[in-house]
Amino acid sequence: MMTAATMMNAASVESEVRAASAPLLLEVSGLSARYGKVPALTEAALSLRAGQIVTVIGPNGAGKSTLLNAMMGAMPAGAAASGRIAFQGEDVSQMEVEERVARGLSLVPEKRELFTSMSVEDNLLLGAYKRRRNGESGYLDQQEFVYALFPRLKERRKQAAGTLSGGERQMLAVGRALMAKPQVLMLDEPSLGLAPLITKEILSIISQLRSTGVATLLVEQNARAALQVADYGYVLEMGEIVCEGPAGVLAADKRIVESYLGVAREPVELIQRNVSS
Repeated sequence: MMTAATMMNAASVESEVRAASAPLLLEVSGLSARYGKVPALTEAALSLRAGQIVTVIGPNGAGKSTLLNAMMGAMPAGAAASGRIAFQGEDVSQMEVEERVARGLSLVPEKRELFTSMSVEDNLLLGAYKRRRNGESGYLDQQEFVYALFPRLKERRKQAAGTLSGGERQMLAVGRALMAKPQVLMLDEPSLGLAPLITKEILSIISQLRSTGVATLLVEQNARAALQVADYGYVLEMGEIVCEGPAGVLAADKRIVESYLGVAREPVELIQRNVSS
């Protein structure tokens, strides 16, 4: 009889085989970031393929949000990032945020950053603003798709965003990002502050994006939930990616959970990175 761990590992291998044949969309190498003189991220490297869900897990302060902001070109004043970010083979590391969005990258920040006094529908329309400004005739073609993913948003489309529940606000933030018709969707702590059932619902919906070809980079402190939905994972500690591997393999290794929680520092027998002590 196959154990749950064996089944998870088998599913993980199958997922990896499927992902390996998909087009490479995003490749990051040597990505470093600092706030003033304080380093926050060191030589990070990762990749995403079409339809793949990749997660980055790690404790608070590990540099997960910094990683996404650096990839998106959204570092705050006084901060700086360096390294190569290639989208479909093109180096976008020197492009402004708007240019990266136009290329097909989209970020849902941890704080969601909704316009609370505006309606749900108007918040979604703002997600397509760049496409409208570029003269795309079908710039609203994602709206029904978003409503199909998140039926509650359609029910509340005339309601002010500020009156939504926490889970509904997260749905709206993801929906707004999808209105830009991204090929790579980056999510920063989508489960933050949400009840477990709502977290499960949102992550289940995110997993449906596989069939559309959208690649998802999921940054999460909730390692267990993230690894259940992801195909591949990276572990980030103190600004460095210390190991990586198929999500099922990571989820089955208790040492990953211990390392992620900062309890133990044993070497992990996966794809181990050489990091400074």
